[in-house]
Amino acid sequence: MNLLLQHNSQFTIHNSQLKITGSKSETNRLLLLQALYPNITLENISNSDDSQVMINALNSQLASLDSPSTRVTIHNSQLIDVHHAGTAMRFLTAFFAIQEGQEVILTGSSRMKKRPIKILVEALRQLGAEISYLENDGFPPIKIIGKKLTEHKVALPANISSQYISALLLIAPQLENGLELTLEGEITSIPYIKMTLALLSEIGIDSSFIENKIVINRQPTTNNRQLITIESDWSSASYYYSIVALSKVGTQITLSSYKENSLQGDAALVDIYKNFGVETIFTTNSISLSKTTTHNPQPTTYNLNNSPDITQTIAVTCFGLGIGCHLTGLHTLKIKETDRLEALRNELTKLGALVSVTDYSLTLEPPSSDFEMATNVKIKTYQDHRMAMAFAPLALKTTLIIEEAEVVSKSYPTFWDDLKSIGFQISGTP
Repeated sequence: MNLLLQHNSQFTIHNSQLKITGSKSETNRLLLLQALYPNITLENISNSDDSQVMINALNSQLASLDSPSTRVTIHNSQLIDVHHAGTAMRFLTAFFAIQEGQEVILTGSSRMKKRPIKILVEALRQLGAEISYLENDGFPPIKIIGKKLTEHKVALPANISSQYISALLLIAPQLENGLELTLEGEITSIPYIKMTLALLSEIGIDSSFIENKIVINRQPTTNNRQLITIESDWSSASYYYSIVALSKVGTQITLSSYKENSLQGDAALVDIYKNFGVETIFTTNSISLSKTTTHNPQPTTYNLNNSPDITQTIAVTCFGLGIGCHLTGLHTLKIKETDRLEALRNELTKLGALVSVTDYSLTLEPPSSDFEMATNVKIKTYQDHRMAMAFAPLALKTTLIIEEAEVVSKSYPTFWDDLKSIGFQISGTP
């Protein structure tokens, strides 16, 4: 499905209000914890494809969902296809490794079969797991035979995807002797690691994180029934920050449900977008984004090591505002749904941008004074939800076509409907 997003120079937004689905990152962590600790009940679960994959995979071992949030029991072996869901692949690898006597094959899309999982598999093997590769060494599909894991010490490179680290932390309290995890080198995406530890703490599981060592003791059960309300997704909010930044002064959009003391690293948007003239006001259960000033035309530099998922949004915002940027800390983006750095370079170049990338950075040159953005450009999404959503705000500056627009269902299925509700002109096109 291709969508035409039409530019309207007279378009303005006045105090629009949207409800954003729960954080995919928090949801998928809590779904796994709920499978391990059935006393947990969840509210505001993400409606993303990735979270549905998690629910289906966990539920496939029993089929005992009482509600959209659930109680899961394990039985029988099965082939489980996670499609494009990288978080599900990593978290479920760890989860099924400790389900004693159960045999599971985890597979995914053709792109998933090219996304590495060797670091996590090797760490689990060091703990005693029985995992084998069925096609290519170091990549899915994998076969897991669940066992009781008795080893408790393991070390990982600290600059890898935090999902590998979180996968181990989530199962740590169920391990026979707990877990002592040493992270070697500079740590990537610390907020996501802290998110995992905070969610463990919320259900009553203590941990220590001192320097580069994380320790979690065994705690196979928790006592009290708990209701946990999941905060809405800050990555999804990023596209509205971009829309407000590219809009006229006076534009306002209110989003719910958000917390000022968020666990999500992408809450860095609040400070970053101040530089683009966007003010964030927190109320009890929401944030209001307002365009208060025109942007600063000076090139800007950001290290996004702790929030790489908003890279595409920021790069596109800077291009739409006509300013240059240098973004670093991006080494994990090459193994996402696509190589996001190359994808950004390719699509921004089509619109007339001058972009260069390395394995860990992106540089967007400021445009010349007579620059005119290309129009009616087809934006390729590379089966990457964030490519589709990050480029959509540019409809405030030019007419463009988003190819395979349905890819947004991976994290934000109602995205296009929500854009229409605030006034974007969107129609299907061949």
